[in-house]
Amino acid sequence: MDREYLIKKWLNDDLTPAEREVFEKLNDYELHKKILEGAQHFKASKLKEPASIDTFYDRVQTHGVSKKPKKLRTSLVFRIAASIAILFGIATFFWINQDTTVQTLASNKTSITLPDNSHVGLNVASKIVFNKRNWAKNRELQLTGEAFFEVAKGATFDVITDGGVVQVLGTKFNVKSRKHYFEVQCFEGVVRVKVGETKKKLHPGDSYRLIAGKQESTTITRATPEWMDNITTFKSVPFAMVISEFERQYNVVISLDNIDTNRLFTGGFGHDNLNDALKAITSPLDISYHIDGKNHITMFYNHSKE
Repeated sequence: MDREYLIKKWLNDDLTPAEREVFEKLNDYELHKKILEGAQHFKASKLKEPASIDTFYDRVQTHGVSKKPKKLRTSLVFRIAASIAILFGIATFFWINQDTTVQTLASNKTSITLPDNSHVGLNVASKIVFNKRNWAKNRELQLTGEAFFEVAKGATFDVITDGGVVQVLGTKFNVKSRKHYFEVQCFEGVVRVKVGETKKKLHPGDSYRLIAGKQESTTITRATPEWMDNITTFKSVPFAMVISEFERQYNVVISLDNIDTNRLFTGGFGHDNLNDALKAITSPLDISYHIDGKNHITMFYNHSKE
């Protein structure tokens, strides 16, 4: 049946039982019903016969359909107030939770002073993220890479990494969190380390390392980490980790020609001379190298050199 025909008959209360059944199944039946109920409250002097159904709807929507317009206006005020409150809450949330990020690129180091005057030395290709505005209530930051911390005394200070969580009150310590490698060195005070279910307490001179799933505890004698003096050292680590650190420090790409990257390496290299550093990591393993371009190096075993 024609929709407008049914609506006209319905407005005149002239629908047959069969037509009413069809009409009440229309998708917008409830809307028509509410409009008519609202229209019944208009004053007759202001309601003229509409030229069409669409004109009638337009007039009804213009004058409104509420029986209690005052209550409707009050509801509108509350909705506006609620919207303002929500927007204010969202703005406050982002203002409070806006993070500060400090990041270094390959071959670049930096240092930063935190809001409580704690100091962070950031090694190459590393990043810290913290909330500056909420720092007084929550001294917590996220670390990717390696950093040396001199923490001002105060509330608990947490360093969160993929490898584990380091917690202190006021101390000097170094955290290194790279792929398959996590190490914490304590230079002053007490450091608490949590890796999964494992908890360790480090005192000055203690070092904890998790490498390829294996935990190790050693001692250190220096007052600061070696990388701050432009030196990187390794003790029994896979050669692949040495290569990765070398690429970060010198911003180069190293290609390996049939090199066993699982061989363990103990030694180190300086950060201020590329050739000297290359010799330091290749000679102990009887490896040669060729600098192909500004940022590309190829390494190969001596016996395969033509």
